[in-house]
Amino acid sequence: MISIPDAKKIRVIIDTDAACEADDPFAIVQALLSPKLIVKGILAEHFNEPGSVRKSYDEILTILDAMDLKVPVLMGEESPVDVEGWPDPVSEAVDFIITEAMKEDPKPLYILCQGAVTNLAVALKRKPAIRNRIRVIWIGTHGLSDKPAPFREFNAGNDITAANYVLESGADIWLVPSDVYTTVTVGLAELKLKVLPCGRIGRHLYENMINYNLSPLAGWTQGESWSLGDSPAIAIALNPECGKYVYAPAPHVSEDTSSVSRSGNPVVRIYKSTDSRYILEDLFAKLQLFATEKSE
Repeated sequence: MISIPDAKKIRVIIDTDAACEADDPFAIVQALLSPKLIVKGILAEHFNEPGSVRKSYDEILTILDAMDLKVPVLMGEESPVDVEGWPDPVSEAVDFIITEAMKEDPKPLYILCQGAVTNLAVALKRKPAIRNRIRVIWIGTHGLSDKPAPFREFNAGNDITAANYVLESGADIWLVPSDVYTTVTVGLAELKLKVLPCGRIGRHLYENMINYNLSPLAGWTQGESWSLGDSPAIAIALNPECGKYVYAPAPHVSEDTSSVSRSGNPVVRIYKSTDSRYILEDLFAKLQLFATEKSE
């Protein structure tokens, strides 16, 4: 794998609903193969179904096994935040965020959120001081639009209370909304050509994608393509300038996941585009290099 200056490296925690769809595993793998990212831990996030945290946890372990890597994996909150009361005790994922954020480490800590933000919201509620010690990159919401939601945005919609708590927390947030993350499109034929041959992890990524695409759960897809919508979280951590962005007050997420302007909300960075070529080619190159080194 390539070498980079140590001063350029950053700490990251990945928060992922890894078993929900087929794109999270690609983002996890890209992070693990990126020498700039010191992956301190991977947190299992729910996707608003009973047992979904365990499913995410097991998928993360499957990925690590296929790569012969060891990284701390933590179980997250079992369900969305209850508006009547916040969880107590909290999950090991919440404790992990707080512990890592409070460390005196010169390397900045990024929380890369690829699903609902329940774990992060609970951590911020439990220890508000961490908001000044982290940077959050979140794949979620419909961004700045005041129009009705074109569809129910999955990540924000799986815990709207947590979404608004994080957005309004005052933390340093970089938001990748739906009209941006859906543009990271790849064809299944390209995945078969460039990913499938890349050892155990390549086979897992490809077969997991194909199996999901053939399932009834994938009725919303186009048939022979997919949006690797979680991968911008990794690419932006690697290169914050790989997309165009603006600074604006954080959107408030309504019950149908429409974005509503709310006076006084803290300013966040909102991406308006990302470089799909860079995101995908970086992933493919790292997978191929990894497979080659494993076979030597």
